[in-house]
Amino acid sequence: MTNKLNRREFMAAGAGLGAMVVLPISENHLIPRRALGKTGVEVSRLAFGGGSRFLMYEDEEKALEILNEVIDSGINYLDNAMAYGDGESETRYGKVLKYRRKEVFLTTKVQTRNYDEAMKAIDASLKRLQTDHVDLLHIHGLQKMDDLEKIEAADGVLKALYRARDEGMARFIGMTSHADANTMKTAIERHDLNCVMMALNAATNTGLSTGFERIALPAALKKQLGVLAMKVTGQELLVGEGSGKTNIKNLLRYSMSLPVASCVVGMPKAEYVKENIELARSFSPLSEAEKQKIRSAVESSQATFDRFMRNHRDHHCV
Repeated sequence: MTNKLNRREFMAAGAGLGAMVVLPISENHLIPRRALGKTGVEVSRLAFGGGSRFLMYEDEEKALEILNEVIDSGINYLDNAMAYGDGESETRYGKVLKYRRKEVFLTTKVQTRNYDEAMKAIDASLKRLQTDHVDLLHIHGLQKMDDLEKIEAADGVLKALYRARDEGMARFIGMTSHADANTMKTAIERHDLNCVMMALNAATNTGLSTGFERIALPAALKKQLGVLAMKVTGQELLVGEGSGKTNIKNLLRYSMSLPVASCVVGMPKAEYVKENIELARSFSPLSEAEKQKIRSAVESSQATFDRFMRNHRDHHCV
């Protein structure tokens, strides 16, 4: 298999992975893939998040080992952002992607709202990732309408994304948001995007600011955009025991049961990687009654989640 050859090349290059514990993978157990909107691309229904959870692997050798295992598992969608660890997360990815770039669908995000700054940031990002292009380049963390106006300005970042797509620095472009569903809906309707990533979990089928499932998701589906779900656990506000919470199996199954291409999940421990991969492999869609039961379980956390997301700046997390 190609990935095994790449693994040997990677180790031979002196990356220092040491004695790797490889997940037992066969072609029959790779994670199923879904169409990414009308891009013509298929991505694994579970995606790996390169944010703060990836940076929780303080030992870089362990982080690189995990990333290799993730790719071996069949996860081909790798999420990242320029702001994660001030480029550290991208640098880690680059040490693996130097050898395995063709095996993955690579995404990163640009935080600045200025055109000139964005072009410089994209160039620096590609260098850290050790590639000449990303598959998907997002504008990071859309907030309210005043933020969208900055993005749309004549010297705004949206112009940089269009250029990046035209010149092959990015195959596709998109936008992410966890704070305001109505603004995301407006951005989707106004602009020529290929994909969007938004907070989509058991607490987002509401009329609140974070009601992405009810408000913004239909607009994305109408334009046949590739939709990525994030905040599956509501930044851990929805997962656990007690009132307003449920387990990771219910939360991941809920988000995967939505009409999304993939769910981006941060996995800060090897056991979480293994658990989420197994959940993705064994996934079966929830019925509407099952989805409603999970929504009811977390209902008392909806307002808390909404308040947290509206005041949260997504510079480090997925």
